[in-house]
Parts: sequence; structure tokens; C-alpha cells
Amino acid sequence: MAIVELKNVAKRYESQHKGSSSNNAVDNFNLVTRDGEFVVLVGPSGCGKSTTMRMIAGLERNTGGEILIGGKDVSQVPPKERDIAMVFQSYALYPHMSVAENMGFSLRLKKRPAEEIKQKIDEAAQTLGIEHLLDRKPRELSGGQRQRVALGRAIVRNPQVFLMDEPLSNLDAKLRVDMRAEIVKLHKRLNVTTFYVTHDQVEAMTMGERIVVMKDGEIQQIDTPINLYDFPANRFVAGFIGNPSMNFLRARHADGAVSGPGFAFTLDAAHTQAMASRRVVDVWVGVRPEHLRIGDAAGANRVEGTVDVVETLGAVTMVQLSVGEHVVTAQLPGHQTVRIGDTLTLTCDSDKLHLFDSESELAIGRESTSQPSAAAEA
Repeated sequence: MAIVELKNVAKRYESQHKGSSSNNAVDNFNLVTRDGEFVVLVGPSGCGKSTTMRMIAGLERNTGGEILIGGKDVSQVPPKERDIAMVFQSYALYPHMSVAENMGFSLRLKKRPAEEIKQKIDEAAQTLGIEHLLDRKPRELSGGQRQRVALGRAIVRNPQVFLMDEPLSNLDAKLRVDMRAEIVKLHKRLNVTTFYVTHDQVEAMTMGERIVVMKDGEIQQIDTPINLYDFPANRFVAGFIGNPSMNFLRARHADGAVSGPGFAFTLDAAHTQAMASRRVVDVWVGVRPEHLRIGDAAGANRVEGTVDVVETLGAVTMVQLSVGEHVVTAQLPGHQTVRIGDTLTLTCDSDKLHLFDSESELAIGRESTSQPSAAAEA
């Protein structure tokens, strides 16, 4: 187990074209883990999350900042000497070796005693529930079993840090759900500091103790899953975290309310106070689909539009409405008598609204009490 620190870490690629500037794949990345913490890096493709992971592993050389593992700067240390174990998207198993041989390969390279290797393999196999597969070859295993072998190969090394780069992306939907639960249980049992990279915000929310949301090589927010959901630092985080995604409506502020074509909301005390301290007229209003419900057209908080799409999913009914220039998604209880072409009025409690500055897109009036943003890390 170890604390991992990243101080102003950067990765810049020099342009091959004369006169062109360098490309910042990762810029000013700051993070300090807790010992044994499960940290998830999440963001869209190309945001720098895998590059950050590879720099921690030593597979990419950081061009700025420091990477410390257990208090030691490993920025110039080769990967094999960093005492980390990595699980990749591809299982990377040797097809000619048995499960046991794959799991013990790194220990054999280190010339560990045969009895020690067998003991570690047996312990890891029992932990992962694959003790009955030790004599099989990878081609005889299912996708989930191969992923367990890849995890077992990492476990036997007893590293200070686990690095997992989208390890479940090759599995089907149900198996992904099962395996992410298994990885969480495994982490609780081993209590090893773990970095997990994914583009799937559902994976991030269900697995991470803290989540690092990234965009264009920069940290947007670092926080717990519930704080990211309740207190997004900016419009990007608000739209990325949550499924279905948050609705955004361009609005104007006046007299303690925000409104636009087809909608109007009164503000709660926190937003009213925050808006009073700044000269902001144009804002984005954010409201999550699950916070909308069928309401009264005469109510103070209302969204009114024409129903374009109805998806009946049993427990819930998903509805899309055209509201002025916007498309609004609502997640309603199941068995709704809503039809395409209907005019529907929805409402939302004021304390469930989110406001964002129209220019900076930073959140207004709702701030997390824990470590919410990159600014707090710097």
C-alpha cells in the first residue's frame, strides 16, 4: 500500500510541423491519494486519462511535474522498479501458458522460490474464484474468466499500487456489471491504492471512492461520486455525470427567477444570494431528468413543451419534449399515459436546480464542502 502524489504533472508532445506549438495531452495534474484509496479517472476519449495512467506506470515519461509513490519521486524510475501492477483493456495472456503459468509469470522472472509462487497463485485464485481453472489455457476461458486471470496476475505481485486501464470494456453489459462489483469487493479485501480509468460515468460512480473528471488534458473536478452529482463545479461535469444527462436551458435572470421560452423557475435562497453578489443576467439552468415530474401549468416552476419521444421501460418512462429551442428529457415513473404530440407541463423543486455562468460555465451558488475542483488541488 502507498500514497500516490502527482504534482503539476504534464505530458507535452512536440509538434512535427515547423512553427507549430506543442500539444498538451495532460496539463497541471495535481492529486494526492489516501493510502488504499480507489480513484477513478473518467472523461471522454482523448481527455488524457490513459496518458496519466501510463505516466504513473512509467510507460510514458512525464514532461513536467513529479510523480511520487510512497513518498519517492519515481519520475525517472523504470516501470519494473515502481512496484505497480497494471491490468489492461486487453487481457494480454500468453496463449501457450496455463492459467497458473500466466499468473505466476512475473514471479518466475524474479526467480522467486517455486513454493512461494504456488502459494501466491493458490491464494489469488481462491480470492478470485478461479482455482478450478488453473490448468486451463486462455482459449478455454470466457471473457470474464480471462479478466479474472489478468487480475490474478496483478494480485500475486503484491504491488504498492494497482493501475487498471478500462479493464471491462471488452465484456458484455451484464458481465461488466458483475465484474465491477467483483473488483470493488477485491479492492476492499486487498486495500491497495488503485487507479481505474474508464470513459463510462456509471462505472466511475459505482466504483470510485473519489473521481477525477478530465477534459482536454485538464482536471475539471475531483470529488466523491455523490458530490459530483449534487455539486458539479461546471457545466461540463454536470452534463458528464448522471444518466440520463442533465438538461440545460439558456435563461435570463430577473427578480429571483430565471426564465426563457416555455419555462420559468424561482430560485432558492442559495442561488438568490449567489446571484445577488454578481452582475449576471444570462445563465444556463441545469435540471436532471429524474428531478422533473408532471406539474401544473400555473405553477411557479414549470417546463412546458410538446412530446416528441416516449420510451416505456417498465419502472420508468423516458419522455423528450421540445421546449422552445431546447430538447428536455424527463424520467417519469412507469406506466404514464403520455403520447407523442401531447403538450406536457413538468415541474421541479427549486433546490434541485443548477445554475451556470453563460460565459465561464462555472457553477453558481451550489458548492461542495469537500475537495471539489482542480483549483482546490493546485
